[in-house]
Amino acid sequence: MPAQPPAISPAAFARCLPFVVFMALLALRGYVPASLGLDARWIYGGQTLIVAGLLAWYWRDYGELARQNLPDARETGWAIVVGIVVFALWVRLDAPWMQLGEAAASFVPLDAAGQPIWALIALRLAGATLVVPVMEELFWRSFLMRWIQHPGFERVDPQTVGLKAVVLSTFVFVLAHALWLAAIVAGLAYALLYRRTARLWTAVIAHAVTNGLLGVWVIWSGRWEFW
Repeated sequence: MPAQPPAISPAAFARCLPFVVFMALLALRGYVPASLGLDARWIYGGQTLIVAGLLAWYWRDYGELARQNLPDARETGWAIVVGIVVFALWVRLDAPWMQLGEAAASFVPLDAAGQPIWALIALRLAGATLVVPVMEELFWRSFLMRWIQHPGFERVDPQTVGLKAVVLSTFVFVLAHALWLAAIVAGLAYALLYRRTARLWTAVIAHAVTNGLLGVWVIWSGRWEFW
């Protein structure tokens, strides 16, 4: 009998595994019993290192992130602008009716005296700016959006992705965020940027700019609920 094809292709696995591991550890952080005496906030550091390691392990499988697919100066500029605009809107779209409950695991990097724990802050900012954008764009846009267009997603040119794939992938993206309206704006912005340029790096850069600015703003303002 001919060998059965794998249930999930190696390309899909490489783009899904880092995201699944990250989300599983995020959920774990929200359920660590206080009786264990562990500070669950430090799990984020483990999340970041594990996911960064997985991305490094599979890096050669991410053809869309190869050097020849780096954006040019104009595309990079547009990505930065999109990232800034998404950040500016994100911090304003937080009315109660714009929220889907609360975050699965709050992250307030303060000690018992209310003073900042700078090591935690640095870990969070680095993870959100350098690791999460790569992980999420590989999953949401490179894999899921193109997979909705056609299961053989590796062969799908981002510029041929239809409205259905953009909308459905953005809808699922929204379910992973408490600020649903802000997530719609961000998801559509990154998806359309990728579709327009056909370079995943533009979505990664825009996402990184948004997260980086958001992190700096959170630290400056003390609005930890945005983290």
